[in-house]
Amino acid sequence: ENEITAITFVALGTSLPDTFASKAAAEQDPYADASVGNVTGSNSVNVFLGLGLPWMIASTFWWFGGSDPAWNDRYQSDPELSWLGAAGSRRQAYVVPAGNLAFSVAVFASCAAVALAVLALRRRYLGGELGGPRCAKLLTSSILAMLWFIYILMSILKVKGAI
Repeated sequence: ENEITAITFVALGTSLPDTFASKAAAEQDPYADASVGNVTGSNSVNVFLGLGLPWMIASTFWWFGGSDPAWNDRYQSDPELSWLGAAGSRRQAYVVPAGNLAFSVAVFASCAAVALAVLALRRRYLGGELGGPRCAKLLTSSILAMLWFIYILMSILKVKGAI
């Protein structure tokens, strides 16, 4: 399934360089600012440019493009696209069905909230997000890795129709 490949192998392959860059930044910075900045900067580029720019280009293409028989056959009578106008007289637009997006965002946001809580607890009880006693480091990294596996598992179960 394309969705499973995207959330596992493609995501992992594109994120591993960021992981190593964040590790290097964390080792060189006495605070976690550089590594956290690297992750948030990379993710914002992925979301705002990686999704936004292609969607804007595609939307512009479809807005100014001429009539397309394949688009008309597929979308002119689709009841879920009433926002495009009356069936049969819709102007062409770039259509991307949401699929499992709402579920995926909800699971991601939940995992992110837990990760932020873990970092807040580390700051409160250990004096920082990184470092500390070996046991605390192992526990934290295990929790964060588990959150990723939970996200992957929940997404796979949703794609397969198990939930």
